[in-house]
Amino acid sequence: MIKLVIDTLGGDRGAEVCVKGAVRSLIEHDDLSLVFTGDETEIKNILAAEKYDEKRVETAHAPDVISCNDKPTDAIRQKKESSMYKAIDLLKNDASVNGLVTTGSTGALLAGAVLKVGRIRGVKRPAFCPVMPTMNMGVVAICDSGANVDCDSLQLTQFAVMASLYMQKAYGVENPKVALLNVGTEEEKGDMLRKETFALLKENKNVNFVGNMEARDVLGGKYDVVVADGFAGNVLIKSTEGACLEMLKLLKKTFTSGLKNKLGALLLKKDIYKMKDFMDYNNYGGAVLLGCAKTVVKSHGSSKEKTVYKSVELAYKLEKSGLGKAIAENIAEKTE
Repeated sequence: MIKLVIDTLGGDRGAEVCVKGAVRSLIEHDDLSLVFTGDETEIKNILAAEKYDEKRVETAHAPDVISCNDKPTDAIRQKKESSMYKAIDLLKNDASVNGLVTTGSTGALLAGAVLKVGRIRGVKRPAFCPVMPTMNMGVVAICDSGANVDCDSLQLTQFAVMASLYMQKAYGVENPKVALLNVGTEEEKGDMLRKETFALLKENKNVNFVGNMEARDVLGGKYDVVVADGFAGNVLIKSTEGACLEMLKLLKKTFTSGLKNKLGALLLKKDIYKMKDFMDYNNYGGAVLLGCAKTVVKSHGSSKEKTVYKSVELAYKLEKSGLGKAIAENIAEKTE
């Protein structure tokens, strides 16, 4: 039995999307059980309208909320009645709990996961690894995307190893193509960190390193993994997401600006919705915290019910695939 703890508070849309999204996944897997942390009365009221196996659901009362305005480390230490603290505490101390899914504060989650749950042995720093859709109908993983603003070359090399294993286990990508985010594709480009990392990745025979890449190519489908420090990776993701959202707004404005365009939109309606659905982050779940001692998935703060469902599915899949064990077995060998 795989048991996941679901933090129901801290997201923009409240507990309802977390509970309903997670229960949807529960119905699909007979070997999955859930623990919901948050306001117990609210959780039970939401559950009352759902059909599920009550024997595989538990609740842990934790009515306090860690907000994005709270200082992460202080919040984890002081807000012991918060839903996130309770979820992290269960993940650390309950041997039956395999993983955690939350829509709450990224900073508090990172602080709690590192300080309380800990790292896989050999991992220098855990890293967030979300995926984005590519033009060849695949996905590309970005590692790191915000956990570590300052990195050294060994840490970036470990990100490449962990993200490669993640793409193999979660998406079935054999021999993932790994690229290093840089200001140019030539080997000599970049600062000292990028040059040192390039040399390590080039020599590492256990990573399919294909060289430097420029940010404009991230969605082209040429790469399966993009390695970056947390600052650059976060900027890459948010700028790409912002550009895509603005492009969708422009398309909507264009297709509704006149009769001719409206008729064209009507003819292309199915294709337009297909494109919009493909680019929607809600279809891809959350970002995995690679290198943590247990499975942790951070879902977007504005997650809908579908996003939480996808995040729970991802956590379940990673536990079934044994990603943590694979990282533990490979990380030391592949970064020496």
